[in-house]
Amino acid sequence: MIILGIDPGLATMGWGVIASDGGKLRLVQYGTLGTPAGEAMPIRLRSIFSGVAQLTATYQPDNIAFEELFFARNVTTALNVGAARGAALVAAAQYTENLYEYTPLQIKQAVVGYGRAEKHQVQSMVKILLGMDTIPKPDDAADGLAVAITHAHTAKAGVLFKIK
Repeated sequence: MIILGIDPGLATMGWGVIASDGGKLRLVQYGTLGTPAGEAMPIRLRSIFSGVAQLTATYQPDNIAFEELFFARNVTTALNVGAARGAALVAAAQYTENLYEYTPLQIKQAVVGYGRAEKHQVQSMVKILLGMDTIPKPDDAADGLAVAITHAHTAKAGVLFKIK
């Protein structure tokens, strides 16, 4: 199974592609989609949409998993990241209906084994689980890989996390 994990963001959207064969995970590729702060919002959203569409065309994932958004304070940031997530979600939905989402707590639990893990702990475990020499950079890309790993670990119960 090929899994595309996406960590939504407007300025930087992290993504990671892994292959899961039973309990064995293999890194395929990872990176970020970026949009310049000075561009108009519609242009930025179109860029994210096109970028995710290109990722699906290139890697042909069986499933696509998103990190669920969580914001406690900044409403403007939440709205902008929500719009970016929406653009990515529409591009993904044009490719497949196998779309899933996980909370930050679920991702930390699946990758580290502890729902309150620190960011560096998640990144270290991503490196270990995928047999990488170094921690993937930037952080957003590591987060995209963590989302994909989470889905691989919960695939049998995936219907519980399917986006409805």
